[in-house]
Amino acid sequence: MTAVPRVVVSAPSSGHGKTAVAVGLLAACAARGLTAAGFKVGPDYTDAGYLGLAAGRVGRNLDPRLVGPQRVAPLFAHGSTGADIAVVEGTMGLFDSLAGRAESDSTAGVASVLRAPVVLVVDVAAMGQSVAALVHGFRAYDELLWLGGVILNRVASDRHEQLLRDALEDIGVPVFGALRRRDLPAVLPSRQHGVVPIAHRTVEALRAVRRLGEAIAGAVDLDRLLAVARSAPRLSGEAWSATASFADAPPLPANPGGRRPVVAVAGGSALSYGYAETAELLAAAGATVVAVDPLVDEALPAGTDALVIGGALPETCAEELSANRRLCAAVAELARSGRPVLAEGAGLLWLAREFDGRPMCGVLDATGVSMDQIVVGYREATARASTAVAPLGARLTGYKHHRGVVNPRAGQAPAWTWAAGAPEGFVWRRVHASQLTLHWAGNPEIAHRLVAASTPTSPVPTQGGAPALAPTPAPAPANGAPALVKSGPAGAVPGPAVPVSGPAVPVSGAVAPGPAPVSGPTAAPGAGYPADEPTADIRPPAAGPDTPAATGTPAPGKGASPAGPAEERA
Repeated sequence: MTAVPRVVVSAPSSGHGKTAVAVGLLAACAARGLTAAGFKVGPDYTDAGYLGLAAGRVGRNLDPRLVGPQRVAPLFAHGSTGADIAVVEGTMGLFDSLAGRAESDSTAGVASVLRAPVVLVVDVAAMGQSVAALVHGFRAYDELLWLGGVILNRVASDRHEQLLRDALEDIGVPVFGALRRRDLPAVLPSRQHGVVPIAHRTVEALRAVRRLGEAIAGAVDLDRLLAVARSAPRLSGEAWSATASFADAPPLPANPGGRRPVVAVAGGSALSYGYAETAELLAAAGATVVAVDPLVDEALPAGTDALVIGGALPETCAEELSANRRLCAAVAELARSGRPVLAEGAGLLWLAREFDGRPMCGVLDATGVSMDQIVVGYREATARASTAVAPLGARLTGYKHHRGVVNPRAGQAPAWTWAAGAPEGFVWRRVHASQLTLHWAGNPEIAHRLVAASTPTSPVPTQGGAPALAPTPAPAPANGAPALVKSGPAGAVPGPAVPVSGPAVPVSGAVAPGPAPVSGPTAAPGAGYPADEPTADIRPPAAGPDTPAATGTPAPGKGASPAGPAEERA
């Protein structure tokens, strides 16, 4: 499969500086002229984005829970093709797993699958010889773990550094470098901005990556670390391929004129607001993939047949999303015309009537509001309707990470249900909107179904009965221009835009009518979707085994502990 030199950067827990070290390692290697590739264990879009920015190629996520453990090594091989060095940043602590599946879902589990040495980053600001006991414990906990060495962070002085090195030498653990307390400044843009600084390649983001690279180059023995990375054995098996994912799929229905469906994927000029494999799968399935930036572009790309809004679009961009009235009107018109619109995460809030009091697209008769609590966790979801995402009854694994709460939480035709949770999301015509995010590499049939549903010959379903559009349509631009303003493609999303020959998805079942509306209290006559839950449910549920995490709980890899953020009722 691949013999790419590789290391996994981990830590005893969150907060030891592994993100800054991983980004700095990639930037330092790239500055040496090495072709680098960056990966993030888990679903975190933001860390993967900065790893990609440092490497000079798109960062990718390796999440065993979302894609299946069997796809981790093939996806790594795909993303590291042609690289001289690959750096995989772990999540939380080395043996931690948000779902309690340490043997497969933890950083140690991924390192084992990749047969990669682990570099442990340890914050030693308040530690002396005890560092040896700590590191020895991590090495001994799993006999199969390959602990390649340690990088010491927040060292106080030369004397402190020598004391630490001597202690680790006694147990035979190499020290690749020692960073002083101010060597790794907090220069990365605030996480509340998500991947936007990367997608737009802001000066702040580029400068931060450069500074971290300089810090690592000055404090870490890169030659010694690279020697350990190059000792990683060859991985067996085939690399993941978007084209191979459709090898057994029947062909698409004929498209009049032979035109490939145009699928607009939300994202900036340098990065999409989703996982990189999404655009690659769409292209391989037969679509022409173009980018549309909800924060900048005022029109959908010319000839748009479908729109995909990934889960990396930050909720904190609500003001910019609301201010882009031209694009809001264009998206509302696209949905009204029966074209497929798939929205995840904050994409659902953008399609709502309003969010935090700001007008949005008005596609869904729902409102959103930001809460203090953060909802985070994996979900084993069951599709409640047959859509371009999944057939009725299909079971998929997704991830939730949001503060915005939607009222009602589901439409007359919900998108999903899961254990101990009320129905969630909205399905209307070919609109599928949910705060649950999916990794399409684990579910490549989504790209099949979406491209089939984007074919102009496909009939428009009447999913959900009552229309989802809010009673008041999205306002037209102030200058009186038409609601749908067409323009040329806003730029290609990373990944191939030319189809690879091969069969694609069938139309059969892609947009079949779903089940009858879920029983429950309904809204007053005249409303768009009946409310499946009373407005009062917008408040956070009472604390319990299935409630949101407490205020300020970070995403996995940013301070969360395995026993920390409980999965809520949403």
